[in-house]
Amino acid sequence: MEPSKKIPLRIRLAYSIGHFQNDLMASMWFSYLLVYLHQVRNFNNIYAGTLLLVGQIADAIATPLIGYESDANSGCCGYTKRKSWHLFGTICTTCSFPFIFAPVIGATTQTEDYALFVYYAAFVIIFQIGWASVQISHLSLIPDLTQCQSEVAGLNGWRYAATGIANLATYAIAWVILASGNNVNNSKLTHADAGHFRNIAFIVTGIGLVTSVVFHLCVPEPKCETHFHAPAETTYGAIAPCDEEAATQSIEKSTIRRSRRRDLKDWFKDVRFYQVALIYMCTRLFVNISQVYLPMYLTETIELDKETIANVPLVCYASSFFTATLLKVVDKQMGRVKTYVAGLFFALGSAAFVYFIPAKETWMVYLASILIGIGGALILVTSLSFVADLIGDFTGSSAFVYGAMSFTDKLANGVAVEIVQIFHPCVNCCPACKPYYRKVQTFVPGGAAALALVGLCTLACSAISTRVKVPQLMYDPTSVNHTVSNGHTPNSSAANEANGTSDQHGHSPYSTKTVAEVHSDPSISSLNGDGRLAGDSESEDETAETPLLRARSGRHSKLAAPAPYDI
Repeated sequence: MEPSKKIPLRIRLAYSIGHFQNDLMASMWFSYLLVYLHQVRNFNNIYAGTLLLVGQIADAIATPLIGYESDANSGCCGYTKRKSWHLFGTICTTCSFPFIFAPVIGATTQTEDYALFVYYAAFVIIFQIGWASVQISHLSLIPDLTQCQSEVAGLNGWRYAATGIANLATYAIAWVILASGNNVNNSKLTHADAGHFRNIAFIVTGIGLVTSVVFHLCVPEPKCETHFHAPAETTYGAIAPCDEEAATQSIEKSTIRRSRRRDLKDWFKDVRFYQVALIYMCTRLFVNISQVYLPMYLTETIELDKETIANVPLVCYASSFFTATLLKVVDKQMGRVKTYVAGLFFALGSAAFVYFIPAKETWMVYLASILIGIGGALILVTSLSFVADLIGDFTGSSAFVYGAMSFTDKLANGVAVEIVQIFHPCVNCCPACKPYYRKVQTFVPGGAAALALVGLCTLACSAISTRVKVPQLMYDPTSVNHTVSNGHTPNSSAANEANGTSDQHGHSPYSTKTVAEVHSDPSISSLNGDGRLAGDSESEDETAETPLLRARSGRHSKLAAPAPYDI
């Protein structure tokens, strides 16, 4: 096979902006929805929190369903399956998001809050379903595009860098509009700023629509593999495993059958599925809650001008962007777990630091925002790499896995915001909000980071316990019954004794031979194209299945489970 190629730069760039509209809208959704409803629309606090909760529940329900359907179906109207859902989501978000930040059609000052809630909720649900569709389809493309761990980390880094740019763009637009608007002489947000938020919503929607079109035109989605004989390269011949894993991957892909999909019940039986879900949920909780309540922390607790709700998050995401650009190198040098621990160090430090910032201390606010940005970038990108590692070769189930992870994320964020809003000291903002937002900005993100550390410890322990059982040869669940000509399974006695798993006849379902040992063993000449060892003969009486060799990057794992994580 020809030497493997890395993902071309043009595809990396096009892929990275495929989620750009979602990122633009998400930064405005999480940063400005509550402050817009509180201080511009004078909306009831509990109604505002419930509105965000409704959106998060709709997103949480939609993500696993969309993920399952994306895995099960081959596309719509001849379009590829991932990009079909991406297109559907783009249409939904474009048609609904501007209405969330626009004046309610037909409403007056006498309109009740519950009527406004119903109006907003309809557009919020449509927006969140579309947002989930874009997110899941975009994430599930990563395992389809590459199986190389460093390339996966690289794509996640590019993706998060684009997220940082999107947030920078959103806050830069907000800064310009809020600082140069008609209400510039008033340092506080009022009803007069409603038109400014409407304009910001229209601008970010238009920019995101353009980037989504570029994504659809420039990123070729690999065709769905319906057979177990996986090709060495994707259908468009540009994306293949990275050079450092090329030798191992070429042996693996040319000599074995691989199951590209895993049953849902098998995912639910895998303890690492829940461990990674916990880590991902807590990571998102830290990032999102820090983003949601930062504007009100700045205006109510630190008593800064309204322009700071744009320029402080701008600094935060500038630090995130620069951190994300270095993350591929950091991940390669330190490994997944150490990189995540470093991110948690910054996250916990920033949560503790914001508690002690006095009023009007602007420089301390900017320092805290830098710490939040660095910590958020490290743990968010690494948590996405954890999910990609969990999926491994089972790319046929990738959308479901990402959907399940996002389900926990959205539900946790919605519940957390609702609880914070319920315990809010007043209906609308008052002096009692000053200490309240300080506690929220400290203990909710800090608690999420601490819980993520617990999840990481359990995942690391699972990785250690998994490694002691490998390397080994596994049965092929997709093959017909095969045995060697003497009626026994093609495993060496020495390997069985070394592995300690031989049965009463001295035979074992496993072998500890590595790739090099298999090809150098004179008793094993070669592997046939259908996955059987040379010399195997079919037998209807025997039940032994074909052993598969599983080797990647010097680490080996069972076919029925993803590879353990670097620790």
